[in-house]
Amino acid sequence: MSITLSQAEKMIAAAKEKSVAIETKMNIAVVDAGANLVAFARMDGAWLGSLDISIKKAKTARFFDMNTGVIGGLSQPGGALYNIEHSNGGLITFPGGVPVKNAKGDIIGAIGVSGSTVENDHTVAEAGAAAAL
Repeated sequence: MSITLSQAEKMIAAAKEKSVAIETKMNIAVVDAGANLVAFARMDGAWLGSLDISIKKAKTARFFDMNTGVIGGLSQPGGALYNIEHSNGGLITFPGGVPVKNAKGDIIGAIGVSGSTVENDHTVAEAGAAAAL
């Protein structure tokens, strides 16, 4: 199982809607089960520098099947995953990347969001992930 383009488009629409509701502009990336980019949107006025970050957040969440914020906690000095952000061509280990599951609970991809505070990024990513079902 993997995210379809139709699901990815619904996720992006939900994430954009949440972004508007909290008055922010985001870059939103959706990857499939193989961490391949399926869909991407850059809201008008969203930071250019966050484009790559959103894609890397989505890939990071899928590579390790956990929220990127959790990985961030594990990658601090002395942590079990210290320096992991330097692997896989560069990972993002702060909030905004969320694995996406189907109705059975299988991970079918991930969403990555960047363009505001990490709290807002995570909130928007969660809204997008929830739309995949």
